[in-house]
Amino acid sequence: MYAQHFGLSEQPFSLTPDTQFFYNNQSHREVLGTLLLALRHSEGFVKVVGEVGTGKTLLGRKLLDRLDRDCITAYIPNPYLTPDELKWFLAEEIGVETQDKPAHKLLNDINQRLIELAASKRQVVLIVDEAQAMPRETLEALRLLTNLETAKRKLLQVVLFGQPELDEMLQRPDLRQLKQRIVFSEYLTGIDRKNIGAYVEARLKAAGYRGAPLFARGAIRLLGQASAGIPRLINVLSHKALMAAYGEGARQVERRHMARAVLDTAESRSAGRRAARNVWPWTLLGCTCAAAVLGWLAWQGALL
Repeated sequence: MYAQHFGLSEQPFSLTPDTQFFYNNQSHREVLGTLLLALRHSEGFVKVVGEVGTGKTLLGRKLLDRLDRDCITAYIPNPYLTPDELKWFLAEEIGVETQDKPAHKLLNDINQRLIELAASKRQVVLIVDEAQAMPRETLEALRLLTNLETAKRKLLQVVLFGQPELDEMLQRPDLRQLKQRIVFSEYLTGIDRKNIGAYVEARLKAAGYRGAPLFARGAIRLLGQASAGIPRLINVLSHKALMAAYGEGARQVERRHMARAVLDTAESRSAGRRAARNVWPWTLLGCTCAAAVLGWLAWQGALL
């Protein structure tokens, strides 16, 4: 749409969790470091909690990229699994035949396969996205799977990514055993407001942009107010602001373009919406004045 106009090879603010656009924000960097350290030492359960849009899925994909080739990874993007479906999924991921096997036989085969992989120095890591939506019975089945261990190490390590509701769920008395198994618990935050400009520039660069700053300082300031540093909201607003600038034929995203994006996005923070409303009337007044001047010049030309 606007890629050619701004000299981009692809859209820079897509919501798809593409690791090409991973931004090394302090919170994301620290959480990723903790995950790698915990998995390296076979710590069992690790939990990462973050608000909607803070980049948990992208961080999970980045973790998969960073794990050693000796790791066998299983990624669950959809946690709505029954306990039996969880076992079938894990069995298939680690190379266990599942057809026509009763549950107890399948569990025994999973255990035997995990022992074989551990003997060959292969690490098995299960990553669960949106873990707050996993049924309680399935979470309990997951805990029981992590009981499989040798005298020295866990045979299965689990990383749970979830929204704050996951912490609320783990307060339930019937899940206290799972909560006790979680060795590391990390909280993922958004991007600090002073780094939002760098985040935008990094994504533009990853999308092929090589020109002068594409977003004016005023646009970045308003973006910070309206997004509160939430990466997904930054992406949505930046995309809409680029569309607004492209629609005008402008070569830079100005504050007025960002104001239009903010007012068009219900999820924008109230402080940003108030600031955008202060911008928008003046923008309309400027357009009206410009139109009046052009009309007057045209009329004068007609008289001549």
